[in-house]
Amino acid sequence: MWHVWLMTAGPNGHSGQPVIVAGAGPVGMVAAAWLVGAGIPVVLVEAEPVPKTDWRASTFHAATLELLERLDITDAMREEGLAVPVYHFRDRRAGLIAEFDFTLLADETRYPYRLQLNQQHLVRMLYERLSQQDGVRLMFGAQVVDVSTDATGATAVVRTADGTHSLRGSHLIGADGAASTVRQALDIGFDGYTYPERFLIASTTLDLREQVPGLAYVNYVADPIQWLFILRTQESWRAVWPVPAEQSPTEATSEATLQAQFQALAPYEPGYPIVDSQLYNVHQRVASTFRRGNVMLVGDAAHINSPIGGVGLNSGIHDAVDVARRIVRIRAGDGDPEAELDTFAEIRRRVAVEYVQADTQRNTERLKEADEARRKATHEQMRAIAADPDRARDYMRRVSLLESVRRFGVGLPP
Repeated sequence: MWHVWLMTAGPNGHSGQPVIVAGAGPVGMVAAAWLVGAGIPVVLVEAEPVPKTDWRASTFHAATLELLERLDITDAMREEGLAVPVYHFRDRRAGLIAEFDFTLLADETRYPYRLQLNQQHLVRMLYERLSQQDGVRLMFGAQVVDVSTDATGATAVVRTADGTHSLRGSHLIGADGAASTVRQALDIGFDGYTYPERFLIASTTLDLREQVPGLAYVNYVADPIQWLFILRTQESWRAVWPVPAEQSPTEATSEATLQAQFQALAPYEPGYPIVDSQLYNVHQRVASTFRRGNVMLVGDAAHINSPIGGVGLNSGIHDAVDVARRIVRIRAGDGDPEAELDTFAEIRRRVAVEYVQADTQRNTERLKEADEARRKATHEQMRAIAADPDRARDYMRRVSLLESVRRFGVGLPP
């Protein structure tokens, strides 16, 4: 057994202890980069042997890009990503229902668009930066197996190739995903439900705009039998659709099934070049608390939701920035530890319930609505919102998370 101590002078009795960040996905990486940038030592622990390359999340909203400016990373993200100011709400049978243009928000944000950038690029950028910085230890291939907290800090038990070790820190941030060991070790509930259908993401390098004239770069396509979510990134076009519970993973991800799905969208005789596919379960769950002592949960460890709306990754980054700002104040002696961390837990859970869970559930139900009267009412509602600049602006402020940030802030003092 050994302990990690990064021995620099530290206020508040922390003796220069690091902050432990469990999980090196985009949320954990942002938390680590924010703390290191503020002069706080960090130990970043990740079970995978190398930085994650998951393609799943790919949307960065305006409120998130504003926060990431502080890390001086947004210019690099914009260079590699695709700025998409317009997105469509469509219906498989009726076609285009409503068009939403984020440039209506140009007077209140520098980012009046969705930035489409696969999440692994942000992970790579921050990993390269952290690898070159002092004050951070990157532990890849290290599995957190237990966590505890007391009045003076937090401890993580970590299993590596050469044995089991104990890490001691002033705080621990659990960014270790939906199956969070940190959350389970502290016996924190994760109430909610799992959708009966699974979701499948498949990517093709064929330009779908040539196959479907008028298609936007981001499209929500309603259908009572099989809805679709279609979006463009720099690498490819991606489509998300539901997979019935009775269909086996082998069948759902077979070349024949994937081809049939794309051909149903638009016939293409040579066959679609498919470069990636992922099948996964989808949940709507929120942790019963985002804090236990000096351990905080962020991102998927704290809340998981349907991807329809592209806010899961974004809200997770907001969690990370919120708690990092509070830890910086606590470590500097400028914030009351209990008040700061209680405020984090209260506000971030409220945002998860009132915005992330509510909106993503509504978005998903809207796409798969089978009742014809309700479908028509939804279509009329979406048309009416898009046709009224004030209502459209309010709608886009909410879906871009600008509303929740303006309402609650991110990491503001209690």
